[in-house]
Amino acid sequence: MSHLWGKGHKRCCPLMVSPGTKRVEDALIWALCFLHWARRSFSIPMKTFRPIIKATVATFFGAFLVVSSAHADDPADLDPFGGSAYPNLLIDSNFADGPLFTEDAVPLLLADTSTHLLAQAEKDDVNDPLEPVNRAIFGFNEFVYGLLLDPIADAYNSYLPNTLRMAISNFLDHISSPVSLVNNLLQLEVDRAMLIAGRFVVNTVAGMGGIADVAAGIGLEEHKEDFGQTMGSYGVGEGFYLVLPLLGPSNPRDAVGRFLVDPYFDPLGLYLSNTDRDAARWSRTGVSAVDEYAGIVGELRQIKKTSVDYYAAIRSLYRQRRATQISNGNSDDLPQIPNYDLNYGLETDGIAGVK
Repeated sequence: MSHLWGKGHKRCCPLMVSPGTKRVEDALIWALCFLHWARRSFSIPMKTFRPIIKATVATFFGAFLVVSSAHADDPADLDPFGGSAYPNLLIDSNFADGPLFTEDAVPLLLADTSTHLLAQAEKDDVNDPLEPVNRAIFGFNEFVYGLLLDPIADAYNSYLPNTLRMAISNFLDHISSPVSLVNNLLQLEVDRAMLIAGRFVVNTVAGMGGIADVAAGIGLEEHKEDFGQTMGSYGVGEGFYLVLPLLGPSNPRDAVGRFLVDPYFDPLGLYLSNTDRDAARWSRTGVSAVDEYAGIVGELRQIKKTSVDYYAAIRSLYRQRRATQISNGNSDDLPQIPNYDLNYGLETDGIAGVK
């Protein structure tokens, strides 16, 4: 890492570990130095920044445990960790070594996407240089989702009537409209920007403040835009694939757009931050996360059940969906996957966005 950060990088991130977890150490150094740069560049208050640092360090500590157990020379060495929950990953972790889905009948939901996923396989390998670390973080995320989000999402779907869930989802979409509006203007997509503005006015007036999507009923269909898509529309490449702790799949372009730029296009989020209404801001994020995950948890479980390599399936779906969104194509035929945003929520189609 010294050739990347110079002689002073150890003073910035003085964390050294055993050789067996070197890749996780390097990823942590990258993450901490990136966060340090972001705080200095955007003057993020330390009150806001400190929980992010703690969450990052805690996440990578979990990654250390996962990676150290995954590289055990003897299966018996895994006993202190409760044994291997995914023994196949120790034998075959390369996506290209096998088909993405089993040869059993694939449910109708995934039938139209399997061909695209297989065609994307080779590209995924060359765009995922941090795969061992990404897989460790992915496993950690799945553990947290299973421990917290799964039971909450099941209760949310079971006890809240569909009408109420739709109202919550519509309202969260409504208050995030300015982000899509600004990004459409930055892309010089004036017609699409006017569509969003029209939707906002109609749903504010006739949709009781956005809880009803009246605009869709008169032909003003919803679409999402973020600054990652804006950069992509001008030819900025996605870079390498990333799995962010707790936030899910991403890449450098989308991460910069989502966490550093899009929050400035969100008037409500800015208001809550500038007036120290942290409880309301985090409540908005929490409700958005639950609403999003509850809407797609069934599809995620089906993908996990039918795919040989769940990590590779999610990676392919994310990259294909983002490419489709950047080209303003229709990505509704692709299964949804979660992607959370600590700043102001996530979007209903399951990929990097706002809510």
